[in-house]
Amino acid sequence: MKSRSEKKKDLDALKAELERSNNLIVSAFTGMTVTQDYELRKQLRAAGGKYRVVKNTVAELAARGTAAEGLLKNLAGPTALAYTDSDPVALAKALIAYAKANPSLTFKAGMVEGRVISIDEISQLAAMPGKPQIIAKLLFLIQAPAQRLATAIGAVSRDMAVVLNQAAKEKKFSE
Repeated sequence: MKSRSEKKKDLDALKAELERSNNLIVSAFTGMTVTQDYELRKQLRAAGGKYRVVKNTVAELAARGTAAEGLLKNLAGPTALAYTDSDPVALAKALIAYAKANPSLTFKAGMVEGRVISIDEISQLAAMPGKPQIIAKLLFLIQAPAQRLATAIGAVSRDMAVVLNQAAKEKKFSE
């Protein structure tokens, strides 16, 4: 059994993580095996997230004064927190993919960039492209007009060179 000081350290550590993380998904897990739990944690680490099983009262106490305060009030049943301070889409994708394969994992609520979202919105978030894909699309869209302009400018000079070459071959400039 943990001493009071160990419990206080755990509470402070969770509070610090909740303060850093603007993206949080609260889930329930009933009937999960140790192997399933290990696999879920591994997938979430690969997505840049963390996963922690918590007591409801500890979660509520740790959330006081953070963006997750309203989200973690009045929880019931077994509770786990999946959170990240980077890409919420990758976290949601990993959780949704795992939940499809293992129905023992269900969702209670979520928070993205400090805003509470519903369970349906967690699924919508998972359907979005990830941060790297969005950046790649944005860069393509920024680059595309400049590339088209360069092609058009190059086409004018190329077309003029073709016309001049053809005229020289037909000896139109000899007179």
